[in-house]
Amino acid sequence: MTAVIRSVNAGDRAGWDALWAGYLEFYQTQLSEAQTELTWQRLLDDMHGLNGLVAEVDGRLVGLAHFSFTHSTWAENQDLYLEDLFVDPSVRGQGFGKALILSLDEIAREEGSRKVWWETQNHNATARKLYDSVAELSEFVKYVRAIN
Repeated sequence: MTAVIRSVNAGDRAGWDALWAGYLEFYQTQLSEAQTELTWQRLLDDMHGLNGLVAEVDGRLVGLAHFSFTHSTWAENQDLYLEDLFVDPSVRGQGFGKALILSLDEIAREEGSRKVWWETQNHNATARKLYDSVAELSEFVKYVRAIN
């Protein structure tokens, strides 16, 4: 199967909803319907800065990638940050996740980015196998401070 990688559009809502639900289930996370709607609207709003790609096979969405650009004090141009990547489990292992990541390279290049970067859970072995094949593991450790 060959996927078409393209920008998400308003007609993709039903397919995106199914993928988004699968992504949240994978991370054992629940978000409100309001947050899901807000995320969807942000993806469609060119002025917001949250962007989405989808992988489509025979009219069916099988994967998604959400990304934005981050400013840096070390570079003139912004870097591309991949926030969410998900491929339907029924079609995993067929290269759709890799195709989505590699599509980000071209977008980053057009923006003059130095890099595409992302994070994942250290125990996400399946995703890390893919990530290890297309990128270098960073030496940095991430800290998070919750604001209550």
